[in-house]
Amino acid sequence: MSQSMTLVTNEPFAVRRAAPAGKHVLLGRAMLAFATITFLVVLALQSLDAMGVIALGFESWRPLLYVYLIWAVVFGVSQVMIRGEAGERAAFVLPAVLFTVAMVIFPTIFGLYIAFTDWNLSAVEGRRFNGLDNLRTLLADTYFWNALLNMVYYVLAVLAQYAIAFGLALLLNAEIKARKFFRVAFLLPLMLSPVAVSWMIGKSLMEYRFGPAATLARYLGWDNPAFFSTPWLARLSIMAMDAWVSIPFMMVLLLAGLQALPAEIKEAARVDGATGWQSFKEITFPLMLPVSMTALILRIIFELKLADIVINVTAGGPGGATDTVSSFIFREYRDRSNVGYGTMLAEVYLVIIIVFVALILKWASRWMQRTN
Repeated sequence: MSQSMTLVTNEPFAVRRAAPAGKHVLLGRAMLAFATITFLVVLALQSLDAMGVIALGFESWRPLLYVYLIWAVVFGVSQVMIRGEAGERAAFVLPAVLFTVAMVIFPTIFGLYIAFTDWNLSAVEGRRFNGLDNLRTLLADTYFWNALLNMVYYVLAVLAQYAIAFGLALLLNAEIKARKFFRVAFLLPLMLSPVAVSWMIGKSLMEYRFGPAATLARYLGWDNPAFFSTPWLARLSIMAMDAWVSIPFMMVLLLAGLQALPAEIKEAARVDGATGWQSFKEITFPLMLPVSMTALILRIIFELKLADIVINVTAGGPGGATDTVSSFIFREYRDRSNVGYGTMLAEVYLVIIIVFVALILKWASRWMQRTN
């Protein structure tokens, strides 16, 4: 009796859950197989109906959405039945994965289908498949290539924004008077909507007849202070407004990185007689490289989506000098109601962004490895 008690008390206290029973596993697999087959059948029927191969009377993709929701629930339950505790752990991640599939992956794939159709909302015949016509039109579209070239200028301007943001971060990290006030003041542009900034600055302050900036320019001797009349000046004006909104974002990231630097290293450099520039060049800047690359890459991604300021202030003018790819796609939808061609533009631009950002990440990783 005492021996059996000893054996019981020596067992570990960890509770091990039993593996799913065989019938539960079979039932879970059967449920998953039935739900998957049903989902694929509805998807095929819905696709054939959308392409006009068969007529089932589907007015929208809502039936597929309902079947997808049911399949998602069955999938989660079946994973618990098949895998037991491991399935329960996977169930916590499952909603996020399914939401991403529904809201990101499926729209992208559906947009790829739309990109190969001739679909103009103002046309009578509706949507019809046109093969590679939209892609051929894109390759010959000078307005698209002009907008893509403008994006090169806007992305290069991010480097100037980074330099200014780094300078402000260094200033706000120093022991200066009213430092907290300046931190809040420099963050104010980030709190404003770019649409509000475009109206307050582009449509009001920089208005060429009665705007305060134009009035000051006339007082200083500029006869015709039209900030958006010439291509190079209009592009610089858009860059300035965009920088005013975006610099605080990089400044906050860089300021957080500066505050995380160990004070002992700076103190040791000061004791060794290093000047301020030497301390920045040899210590601060190298240690800030990971934060700097993160701030630059995030800012470039946001810059590639620039549209709202351009749409509200110049609408891409004069002569396409300030146009961006996003604003060009927006006008293709709004002004021409050309859904098929606009979607092709968006899909091609998405591929360009993915390749460009992947190359930047690869280059940044290699460069940081060499510097370290």
